[in-house]
Parts: sequence; C-alpha cells; structure tokens
Amino acid sequence: MSRPGAAGRDDPGMIGRLAGIRRYPVKSLLGEELTTVAVGVGGLAGDRRLALLHRTTGRVASAKNPYRWRRLLTLRATGAGPVTVTLPDGRSVAADDDRVETILSELLGEPVTLTGTPPVDAVLERSRPEEVLAAGVAVPVTVDEGRLGAAAPAGGFVDFAPVHLVTTATLRRVGAATPSGVVDPARYRPNLLLDSVGDGFEENDWVGRELRIGAELVLRVVAPTPRCAVPTLAHGSLPRDPDALRAPARLNRVVPLPGLSAQPCVGAYAQVLRPGRIHTGDAARLA
Repeated sequence: MSRPGAAGRDDPGMIGRLAGIRRYPVKSLLGEELTTVAVGVGGLAGDRRLALLHRTTGRVASAKNPYRWRRLLTLRATGAGPVTVTLPDGRSVAADDDRVETILSELLGEPVTLTGTPPVDAVLERSRPEEVLAAGVAVPVTVDEGRLGAAAPAGGFVDFAPVHLVTTATLRRVGAATPSGVVDPARYRPNLLLDSVGDGFEENDWVGRELRIGAELVLRVVAPTPRCAVPTLAHGSLPRDPDALRAPARLNRVVPLPGLSAQPCVGAYAQVLRPGRIHTGDAARLA
C-alpha cells in the first residue's frame, strides 16, 4: 500500500491515498474490488442497486440478522450490468436469469425475490449485536427494524448514506486489539479504503467536513459507522471472528448520530457533493 509520504507533509490537507475500491452489486452479498469507478450522488456506479426481498415479510434480506441471513455472505455478486451471482460451489447465475430466484431461495432456505426497486419505506432486520456475541449466530435473538437510506437519494439499497469509507490506520488499530493481530477490511464492507497514518478512528473527527478524492470527487462525511454483527460473520473464506466487533466496542464506542446511544463504530458514512471518477492511488484531502 502507498503512504502519504513527503507530499502529505507538504500538504496538510492530504490524509493519504485511495488504497482500495469495493462495490457490492447486491446488498449483503460479497462484492468485488475495482481499480476505478464513477461515483454519483447515489454512490458508486452499480453499488447496492439490487437486493433480495423476503417474499413473506417484504423485508430486505440483510446479514444484519445472521440467524436468518448469514448465508448471504457465501454468495458473491459482480458486475454492474448484468450482475452475476457466484454460488458457494463455484457455479454462477446471472441476475436476469429466469432461474435466479429459485436457485437463491433453495440455497438460503428462504423464499426471496431479486429486485432493483426498493419497496416504499424499505425495512430490514438488525439483530442486537451484543446478543449475537453472547448467543452465537445459530440462535434467534432480539431483532430491531430499521429503514434504509435515510441520508441517501432514493433508488438504492444502502444502509444509510451512499458511500462508506474506512482508513487503514483504523484497521490496524482494531487488528492490534484482536488475538490474530490483524483484521481484514472485507469484514467492514467499505466502498473506499483510505491508506493513512495515525492512531486510528480519525474518521470520527471528519464528520461535517469535505473529503476530496482525486481530481473530481467531493464527499461530505456525515457520521461514524455503527457496527452490527456482520463483521463477526464468516465472509466467504474468512472464518467467523467475534473480536472484529469486540475490539471496536472497547476502543471506539461513540454516538454516531444525535438521539442515538453510544455504539462501537468503525469508519464513516459520506454523501456525494460533487460526482466524479476515482482511481486507486488517488490523493485524499480534507478541505
């Protein structure tokens, strides 16, 4: 990974460089790494534009309720059109294939519909993470309902705001507090991974500020990202790791938004002030 280096010292606004770009074409499925992407007011092109809906409840399927939906993280979605879903056995099926809903319903053990149209007042289930840590993922726990995209334009399936970012300094800080000594960024599902120096959790201090990436893109950081049980789950070949939540719960329990209680946070949410194309290696600067 690149480091800010001398340019960072000469430019006090420079915080680092864009080390990774990740897109998740289907909400709560594993995604793909990119080297360049266009970012509009709704987020990265093709990011979380599709989701699975439970046919009985009408709720959006999300691994935030791991008892019901943790198997979503055994599937990988790639592409912006058409989207392809790769199954655990290596087979793949296109999102526009007539068989896709039957195949995914059988794999997940739940009747699902794949859609690109968010329901009015779209709702997902969020298990209380402390109860998941105590009981495990195979036990039903208390579930709260949450609405999608409160700080995003209509039309997508983002949790809150269009862009989610994390710094490498924060990941190093979290990793150092776990028995393994490292934590994979895939557990926190960022769109943008910013290579930075520092002690970690600097994203908390960026709220309300503008973040410029490359020559065009301008973001406004709006809130630290509260963490649910998802980082603790198995992600493809990554095994389950409860310490991915326990560590930030010890190190960075903050109030993400007015009116909420303090929660373990890793990374930050951002809105798009000026769209643009970004590339890995682009400089990131705080205005």
